[in-house]
Amino acid sequence: MKINDNLKSPGLPATNTPATSAKGTDKAATATPAATDSVRLSSQGQALASSVGGSNGVFDTKKVERIKSAIADGQFKVNSEKVADGLLETVRDLLHSRKR
Repeated sequence: MKINDNLKSPGLPATNTPATSAKGTDKAATATPAATDSVRLSSQGQALASSVGGSNGVFDTKKVERIKSAIADGQFKVNSEKVADGLLETVRDLLHSRKR
């Protein structure tokens, strides 16, 4: 009984891996080198990455703890004007990027 267990992913060609030859020996699969990707940040991206969270941290853990405590105590206040301004700015950016 032969079971065909080929992986078929969208975007990738199906591979046929023969199990055994007529003589009963395994056929060696031809190895292809793996493709490598590289990522490079623009100067603007590098500046943003260096400005976020200081030198080592991604965020201010003390500030997060203060906010958690304020939420738990029911004392956290949301500045609705600041939230609205941020939403409007995001919408403007999205509309501007569509026009390009």
